[in-house]
Amino acid sequence: MLAEKLLLNLLITIAPVLLCSALADNKQRLNNPFICGLLQSTSALACMIFSYSNYGFNWDLRYVPLILAFLYAGPIAGGMVLSAIICARILMGGDTVLFGLVNSLLTALVPLLFMKKFWNYPPNKRVLLSTLIGGWSLILCYSSLTTFRYFEGDIFKLDFNVPDLLLVGLIDTIAIALAAKLNEGMIEKNKMKEEIQRAEKLNTLGELAASIAHEVRNPLTVVKGFLQLMQQQEAGKNYEYLSLVLSELARAESIINDYLNFAKPKFEKIEEFLLTEVLSEVMMLLAPLAAKQSVQLESQLDYSGFILFTDRNQLKQALVNLIKNAIEATPEGGKVTIHNKSDQTSASILISDTGKGMTPEQLSRIGTLFYTTKDKGTGLGTSVSLRIIETMSGKVSYQSKPGVGTIVTMVLPAGRKEELVNI
Repeated sequence: MLAEKLLLNLLITIAPVLLCSALADNKQRLNNPFICGLLQSTSALACMIFSYSNYGFNWDLRYVPLILAFLYAGPIAGGMVLSAIICARILMGGDTVLFGLVNSLLTALVPLLFMKKFWNYPPNKRVLLSTLIGGWSLILCYSSLTTFRYFEGDIFKLDFNVPDLLLVGLIDTIAIALAAKLNEGMIEKNKMKEEIQRAEKLNTLGELAASIAHEVRNPLTVVKGFLQLMQQQEAGKNYEYLSLVLSELARAESIINDYLNFAKPKFEKIEEFLLTEVLSEVMMLLAPLAAKQSVQLESQLDYSGFILFTDRNQLKQALVNLIKNAIEATPEGGKVTIHNKSDQTSASILISDTGKGMTPEQLSRIGTLFYTTKDKGTGLGTSVSLRIIETMSGKVSYQSKPGVGTIVTMVLPAGRKEELVNI
């Protein structure tokens, strides 16, 4: 009877996750803590209804939805589940009602404390942490049982069914581990969906940008050629005007080349070089800009000799754009720091600043064509940089807090020349 009740409870605990997965198309509904709290509260109450009574206690998996609500949906959802459990336990009454209330509060305390740090862990560690907190709830239940028997005066009467208690622990552990794993799978699925949508948008914009850039560059090339001929023959006042027009045409060509790079970066010269060499060159190149902005530019480079096989100029362009963004986002007296670390398979470059930072909404739009947080800018430089690193099979991630600053982490693999020569 105990096994049947607990297995039913297991199905009840994973039902909210499956229901949320079915509602995954509506992102606002999926991320709504009130809806998540309502689903998990219903799950906890259903577990309490289909509980197994023995030793004066009701054995069920009510704490699984409670822990998951706090960890995955936040304090509002967790508070809703905790309130539902407390109210239901008071209504149920009995000699052990006080133990049930204490267990509920102490069980909720641990995930509440781990809530902020929870999302800093990778998915597998989040599942493990959820399972360990589930183990904490089991320890509380067994301790309550022992304490209750002590006050009843029959603690030395060994009528516990040890296999039953072990079965409770086993199914509870399986339930919370399974539900947490399903949650992680749903999160990964949503991330993949967003990444696919982002890639489709970028490909569409890239094709559009390439077609427009090609059509515009051809007449610009003709105009530039004739203006250069006119400049050679001009010796009067118009010479200065022609120089100005040619410089603006060069700027227009640069923008068009950025569009073409965004559409498909061209790796024209694949070569072998040290990563620290490129970083040092970029630091020297951007030092005057940092001085002009009254920003302190520092480097903490690891000269371990990490070698890359890729287009040196394209990598330099990506680094210049990202570090320039950090400098321009940092107020006077601020600091921008570049440091790197590497192992046998990859190298990481961290660009941190003490600038104005970004909100989560702004972070989610980074890399979108034409999106920028600058007063003047198109966002094209960042888009091109991310596209270049992506073509190198690298990854770029952002961490930022408003008023604190931003950390850009670039991870580059140690590729082989034969793999990159056909890019």
